[in-house]
Amino acid sequence: MRITDMNWMQVEAYLKQDDRAVVPLGSTEQHGYLSLSVDSILSERVAAEAAEPLQVPVFPVVAYGLTPYFRAFPGTVTLRLDTYIRLIRDILDSLHESGFRRILLVNGHGGNVPADALATEWMADHPGARIKFHNWWNAPKTWAKVIETDPLGSHASWMENFPWTRLAGVAVPDKQKVLPSRAGKARLVGQDMRAFYGDGNYGGLYQRSDDDMLAIWQVAVDETRALIAEGWD
Repeated sequence: MRITDMNWMQVEAYLKQDDRAVVPLGSTEQHGYLSLSVDSILSERVAAEAAEPLQVPVFPVVAYGLTPYFRAFPGTVTLRLDTYIRLIRDILDSLHESGFRRILLVNGHGGNVPADALATEWMADHPGARIKFHNWWNAPKTWAKVIETDPLGSHASWMENFPWTRLAGVAVPDKQKVLPSRAGKARLVGQDMRAFYGDGNYGGLYQRSDDDMLAIWQVAVDETRALIAEGWD
């Protein structure tokens, strides 16, 4: 259930019998021909679908994250590291004050991984609280399903092209994008990043069948649900 569909009295009643909550973490950044909100759309949706049968509340997605390398792509919004860490800490502090003690952070953006270190530090300051940090797209079972489907895929390619991240009236190229390897080289940022990656796809097909994507999605929902339900000891 989404916290958006609850009032404070309902939350208070819920906390008398359970102390779990889910917080999706996303980003607003370029995703090629797909929505700038891909990471937010997917993290919030997988969290909501996973939590629904368990009746665990899902908070609104944190729609801004750490993505300085994409600043040359219009529409991208990035926070500074210290801003982001303070934001996540404030969210956790607020949930703890309300009475939540078991919190799953469902992350949809690789740049947000500093939140994992923050969550560990935060737990040390809040004995009895438990935080799990879950990169939903590359969790073991989901990633295995991705590789089984197509080992060549990355940012803004087919593997992020779900029915919910496509834009009406926008056609994607019907081909596979291949880029030269940058193994061992420094990370690109800004205009250098844009010049190398062009439309923003890191490599691979731009789209696969809905059957392929929904099969991956079901694995992701099930894997996320298991983390909400189990393993809090």
